[in-house]
Amino acid sequence: MTTMNPISAGHGGATAPREEFAAVLARFACKLSMDQMPGPVIDAVKMNVFDTLACAAAGSSAPAVAEARELAAEWGGAPQASILAFGDKVPAHHAAWVNGTMAHARDYDDTHDAAVLHAGVSVVPAALAAAELRGGASGADFIAGVAAGLETICRLGIATRIGIIESGYMYTSLFGYFAATIAAGRVIGLNRAQMVNALGIVYSQVAGNHQVTRDSALTKRMQPGFAAKAALISVQLAQRKVRGVQATFDGLDGFLRVYLRDRCDGDVLRDRLGEHYEFARLSYKPYPCCRFNHTAIDAALALRASHELAPSRIRRIKVGVNRQAYEAVCTPAEVRKAPKTNVDAQFSIPYSVAAAILDGSVRLSHFTDASLQRPDILALARKVEPFVDEDIERAWGRNISPAELHVELEDGTTHTRRIDVPLGHPSRPMSSADFDAKAKDCMRNAVLPLRDDAHRRLRELVDQLDDLDDVRALVQVIQPVP
Repeated sequence: MTTMNPISAGHGGATAPREEFAAVLARFACKLSMDQMPGPVIDAVKMNVFDTLACAAAGSSAPAVAEARELAAEWGGAPQASILAFGDKVPAHHAAWVNGTMAHARDYDDTHDAAVLHAGVSVVPAALAAAELRGGASGADFIAGVAAGLETICRLGIATRIGIIESGYMYTSLFGYFAATIAAGRVIGLNRAQMVNALGIVYSQVAGNHQVTRDSALTKRMQPGFAAKAALISVQLAQRKVRGVQATFDGLDGFLRVYLRDRCDGDVLRDRLGEHYEFARLSYKPYPCCRFNHTAIDAALALRASHELAPSRIRRIKVGVNRQAYEAVCTPAEVRKAPKTNVDAQFSIPYSVAAAILDGSVRLSHFTDASLQRPDILALARKVEPFVDEDIERAWGRNISPAELHVELEDGTTHTRRIDVPLGHPSRPMSSADFDAKAKDCMRNAVLPLRDDAHRRLRELVDQLDDLDDVRALVQVIQPVP
């Protein structure tokens, strides 16, 4: 996990009163401009926008997205912003909700491996809806808004000292409410006082539980969309001079105490904000499933490449992970070894390891109703036995877990491989070709046919985002062909 230098508490032994974090955050976001950001940070924003929008295209055909879109269309209202891949124009908060849902639906979106959250799925849809609501926004303003939002969610994530299993919250959506509000507020042009009010208004709506993964609920994919929706409502109320909570984070009944039980490092939240960009350490996914699965998939693929692993010769596969991963993607065992729904499969180490060993890849096609009924995957998944590795738990308890795989063959031979850092992490990055191939696959899975060169056109627009006059051009790329 990245560590930051603590801020001095004061002079002469006295502790200076700490400025409310909502005010700190508002000042940071409202002042932030693209010309303040180093080139690699701007590139990190572009990477996130490209990947998030590609994931949204793939998610447009996922279960629960069509139902959300139908509701938004049925409700009607002002045609303020676009639902990606469908072509509808609806009120901005509804567009942000549906687009946020589809961006997360395939579980293919970015992660911050230390914070254990997804950053772009609330931020980018909220910023895009705000740009359309505003009547257009420059690429420079869009980059600043997305950067401010991504930094907000990543800072909250790395500062938090309580894990998602213990807290019961999914930090993607919980922190995404504030991050999406910051992004939308910056794009739409709120001043500092309005931004503080918007953060206070969205605090009244913050939610996002971990039970959705335990129950394989389709609302799991909707939670980041709810955050984006609340952000658009909150910034518009703030524009209309509605007063929200002022001590949103540090107040007596502020977010840090009420939701995080005061287990959040205030120094990490504030230190070098606007100078150090934590979101530049985001990871990107080569496999469309929970990030907790990825080290196990990497290990399975590595063993498959180096050894003969005919399924008929495999007696069992033991997978050691930390407790957080074990709870999230290994229990209950009967569900994870025989997933009945796409969400079950997305959150299953047994299923994803079996798919990797059998097919040499884990793709969008593995998370379909047809693949969930494949006898060969299910038979091998039953041989996968995850467990909590106490050494991994001690060293990696709050992080995305390493995985140690032990494949035991019928002849008594055991092959072992441990992966500490999953592919897509900044220290093991995907290549540009990997990203483009992923985007092309995502576009092919859109609910309605997109242009054949949609992935290439999206790449071109994102590459020139800093010079783009109007980011609404991004929306047009991910719209169905007439």
